[in-house]
Amino acid sequence: MTAPQIIDRLGPIADRYDVLLCDVWGVIHNGRESFPEACAALVRFRQERGPVVLISNSPRPSKDVVHQLRALGVPDDAWSGFVTSGDATRDALAERAPGPAWAVGPARDAPLYEGTGVEYAETPEEAAFVSCTGPFDDEKDTPEDYRSRFEICVARDLEMVCANPDRVVQRGEKLIYCAGALADLYVELGGRVTMAGKPFSPIYQSALSGAATLLGRPLDTARVLAVGDGIPTDVLGANNQGLPVLFVAAGIHGREAEDAEGRLDPAKVEALLGKAEVKADWAIRDLVW
Repeated sequence: MTAPQIIDRLGPIADRYDVLLCDVWGVIHNGRESFPEACAALVRFRQERGPVVLISNSPRPSKDVVHQLRALGVPDDAWSGFVTSGDATRDALAERAPGPAWAVGPARDAPLYEGTGVEYAETPEEAAFVSCTGPFDDEKDTPEDYRSRFEICVARDLEMVCANPDRVVQRGEKLIYCAGALADLYVELGGRVTMAGKPFSPIYQSALSGAATLLGRPLDTARVLAVGDGIPTDVLGANNQGLPVLFVAAGIHGREAEDAEGRLDPAKVEALLGKAEVKADWAIRDLVW
């Protein structure tokens, strides 16, 4: 498998691409604050090259995540379109309405269900399926906290709809569990899981369709650059779609890809990607123009 080319900046390769599909958490913010240079790079790409479509595994609809981006200081002119796992998952929920669903996740994710027709079950015993947007308390909970309740669901052969395939994300300096980690446990217990976010196809179909509309012509996928820090989500998903990839190595994989001085170590980057059996065309420590 060919090793990615290590680059310091996006600008020198930008003219090879007409569209960016850019991950959000870990690339342009860390859940506490935005990354000014990454935001500036997206603004510059839009000004000089073409559309930037944000593609996020947030379990909430994109219209509800925009407020979070603004609060973190991400400028509106850093992106042209926005697709979330929540957007892609709403169809799967509507197909299973009225349920009811045992909804695992924090109250802030309630907008996911609005308009889907899905009703709520109070307990696993009352549910027709499980919907998971993440832990109830992502500051404290671990997947193991859900084992006994998931065992009940699996014994009843309840399918889980997982609205966020991410296993962890970075919040400030801390890694927190996401719905994907709970889905892993569910599968380990013998349960069935459906997902629509990265690395699965539905979210990319929506993002690419939106990008073509923004561009005003059919896409040449060889000129659509997928940017992301998650190997099992961003990189794998782009590989599955045949898209070129810029791997942002300082995200959730952090020190695994760096040398003692905090610089990217090409051998470590290659090993990380090789272990996951995925490939990237380019690798950069942080997204900068």
